[in-house]
Amino acid sequence: MKTIFLTSLFNFVSCLWCICDAVGGVIYTFPEGEPVLGVASLDNHLYVLRGNKTSEQVEVYNIDSYQLLRCLTVPGFRGAGGIVACGYYRCAYIPDASHKSVHRLELPGAAVAQWPVDDVPFSLSLTVTHSVLVTCKVGSKIKEFSTDGQLLRELTLPQEVVSTFHTIQLNSGEFIVCHGRNESLHCVSLIGSDGSVVKSFGGPGGSHCHQINVPFHMVVDRNEFVYVMDCDNKGVSLLSPMLAYVRGVLSHYRHGWMPLRIYLDSNRRRLYVSEISCNNRQFRFGRVVVVNV
Repeated sequence: MKTIFLTSLFNFVSCLWCICDAVGGVIYTFPEGEPVLGVASLDNHLYVLRGNKTSEQVEVYNIDSYQLLRCLTVPGFRGAGGIVACGYYRCAYIPDASHKSVHRLELPGAAVAQWPVDDVPFSLSLTVTHSVLVTCKVGSKIKEFSTDGQLLRELTLPQEVVSTFHTIQLNSGEFIVCHGRNESLHCVSLIGSDGSVVKSFGGPGGSHCHQINVPFHMVVDRNEFVYVMDCDNKGVSLLSPMLAYVRGVLSHYRHGWMPLRIYLDSNRRRLYVSEISCNNRQFRFGRVVVVNV
């Protein structure tokens, strides 16, 4: 009986080890190419936005086989970054900082429209009502637009919330914002629907597991756990819905590469990390790393 018990315990622990080892493991790495500015998915397609290109900026892949199917062109797109896909309206949105606008792509086709933001759009996300949330870094503002570009509302964040990078709306109507407070403080904050700061995670920038250094991009899962892309620490941290540190998902894992944006496919439990290779702050190459979460 003792032998049977020990054998069963060993098998159970081994199984747990395999599960834990699989979490955070790299499933696939896309070949290097032009800098990857963002990743999104809709149905069985994965959309990868590339920079430094005048045409065919959006690569469309089969989401399971990673086979390249076709490329879509966004006329006049000149960089900035990020792409979000909306299943409700069957389209994707891309911010364009150079033209202070947002591009709207019909999916799976290639019809493209463009509407002005009248600010510099730094990143995008979708609200719970399928409208477009635009984070404007200059002036720390959040603007909400309809799918055809009508301004629905504008929210100015408190003075201590500066250098805003990305905003996500929660089911409660509150917002999660990654930002700086000043040159030395780096935070992820819960912002009330009235624009006030409810709570924050972060502080002086550093490389300790409970510190972040330029929180640049985020995703929130179905249980409102927050994956934070930590730009200068070259990793991803997981925070609880109460903005408490849970664990590192990726940390200092690719020498010479810097994560830029992340995308979470909750159904497949895959985290897509867009990485760039920099030289003198110039984006040279890019790729996408697919991680099991």
